[in-house]
Amino acid sequence: MTDKEIIEIYKKHDALLKGHFLLSSGLHSDMYLQSALVMQYPVIAESIINELVKKVYFMNFTTVVSPAIGGIRFGYELARLLKKRSVFTERTNGQMSFRRGFSLQEGESVLVAEDVVTTGKSTKECIKVVEDTGAKVVGVTSLIDRSGGDVDFGVPFIPLITVEVNTYEPEKCPLCNEGIPLTKPGSREIV
Repeated sequence: MTDKEIIEIYKKHDALLKGHFLLSSGLHSDMYLQSALVMQYPVIAESIINELVKKVYFMNFTTVVSPAIGGIRFGYELARLLKKRSVFTERTNGQMSFRRGFSLQEGESVLVAEDVVTTGKSTKECIKVVEDTGAKVVGVTSLIDRSGGDVDFGVPFIPLITVEVNTYEPEKCPLCNEGIPLTKPGSREIV
């Protein structure tokens, strides 16, 4: 499956949105990729994620850890296809942590999986939670890398595809200057 074919799947399922969006990073953008709209179809999710399996199967890890909410379905399906364990982190009072009885063992090897990476903030928070347990992050993966190659996790980062997307600091956003209404599509509260 090519990058173009994957983008076409996003378009077909109205998961590639155009407009004026407030990203969880606080940045503004003219495009938003809503992976949940693709992930709602297990057969399609499996076919896309199988493409990523080809890129990460060689990595040595036992567990896939994803930040909630966007990464949960993706991380679970990736772990299922790789026959690994899947857990997730989530925010409580603005702080990323393990809940629901999830835990990691000291030295456990982990692949962190996020659906879309822009600034990497949620992914970095997830990495910190993993490392605080004494487990070891061996890599990061995502369906979509929209960071422009600017994010560094300190471990290999293996996205399925890279998409170039315009992002703007709020005070320099041309969409704001044009008066285009701002939409907040993600799950993270902006403080």
